[in-house]
Amino acid sequence: MFAVLSDIHSNLEALTAVLNDIKKRGIKTIYCLGDVVGYGPNPRECLDLMIERSRWCVLGNHDYAVFYEPTNFNYGAEQASFWTRDVLEAEENKELGDRRWTFLGELPMRRTLEADIGAGSAVIDFIHASPRRPINEYIFPDDVYTNPMKVRLLFERIEHICFVGHTHMPGVFLDEPDFYPPDELGGSYPIIDEEKAIINIGSVGQPRDKDNRASYVYVNDNRVHFVRVEYDFETTMKKIYQIEQLDNFHADRLREGR
Repeated sequence: MFAVLSDIHSNLEALTAVLNDIKKRGIKTIYCLGDVVGYGPNPRECLDLMIERSRWCVLGNHDYAVFYEPTNFNYGAEQASFWTRDVLEAEENKELGDRRWTFLGELPMRRTLEADIGAGSAVIDFIHASPRRPINEYIFPDDVYTNPMKVRLLFERIEHICFVGHTHMPGVFLDEPDFYPPDELGGSYPIIDEEKAIINIGSVGQPRDKDNRASYVYVNDNRVHFVRVEYDFETTMKKIYQIEQLDNFHADRLREGR
């Protein structure tokens, strides 16, 4: 049994609530799909928690932006990346600072796991964005209607199951192509030997599916379970409002889940 998190975005309140939920379920193995930082007010604390608690993490576009340079970011996201970098560089404890920068600098773009899932085994890819462009290609639910060839080409890049984040919108893509939000699946998806799936796990720290609760998944036996967790977003919002370099929009959207 393991949990998969993504798009924490320096939201300590959301991450803490999710980690507490994972602990209550007795889950000890955690994988992260990146974007630990960006947008939010607590990059140091979120990095420390992921360094301590995750088995591994892959590189997200905001992690890349902080370590290298923002690419194709809007103004608010770009400014948040620069502010995050300043915060990390201002760390007075050299050991802590070095550990965070080393973590960011060594993040791979892709991880693959061959897992025993109860009834059989599964080959599972862990990627931030897409199998074709792991850091910054969006796979939107509407793509199954507006760009089905794109979705089919993405499925050619995976062997079985692929976990992604990036859009902050949870659900399951199948190679028909089709997309199923968690509600239509009854909250879980069965991993089947013959069926490929790209599974978006949603966002811990900045949900965008009109549900403001933090989102993550866990895998138990042969099922992927989608979980939503309430957290104190009002506290996170207040922190963002108090930081001049962070766009207030990134606080406002937390209440509405957009």
